[in-house]
Amino acid sequence: MTNLLTVFGYWAVVVLVALEGFGIPLPGETMLITAAIYAGATHQMSLPLIIAAAWAGAVVGSTGGYAIGYWGGFRLLVRFGKYIRLDEPRVKLGRYLFLRHGGKVVFFGRFVSILRTYAAFLAGTARMPPWRFFAFNVAGAIVWASFWALVAYRLGEQINRFSRTADIALGVAAVMAVVGVYLFWRRNEQRLIHEAERALPGPLDSL
Repeated sequence: MTNLLTVFGYWAVVVLVALEGFGIPLPGETMLITAAIYAGATHQMSLPLIIAAAWAGAVVGSTGGYAIGYWGGFRLLVRFGKYIRLDEPRVKLGRYLFLRHGGKVVFFGRFVSILRTYAAFLAGTARMPPWRFFAFNVAGAIVWASFWALVAYRLGEQINRFSRTADIALGVAAVMAVVGVYLFWRRNEQRLIHEAERALPGPLDSL
């Protein structure tokens, strides 16, 4: 990571963070933390520019992931979802839930490794309104980039232990949340499907 920084500078942060947000599981957050530690230790990089680079990469990459999901993932689900038990009512339900809670997923997903990679694509697949996605994506990116950069700059090498602990805690919380959502879904699926149909009447192709 440090070698990439010395050769490519801020562009290393932009590119790795962007590719991670696009849906490629690369260590974008690790690059952000490494850059902030390097800046604190050597003062050869500017912390505000590191934050700006990470923010720009996060916004650009996630916007690309969202676009792929919006124009490609949604059509694939409509056409082939029935083969994996995602028929039209269930696809519509997923879209309805993202309309109601997608902002939370996009914003807080920035802090969870798996969601950071795939949340934008899922938001696009669920056809989350573009303006809403953009607002929560931009806000989440600046909070995420600022938080980790500032913490890494202050803590230096100690951040590695802190970030691993935070990732584990957030990962466990995310798993528990997924299990809770799944159990709630199983118990309330039909009621939620009816709510989704009332909110999004008509065939999916017309929505």
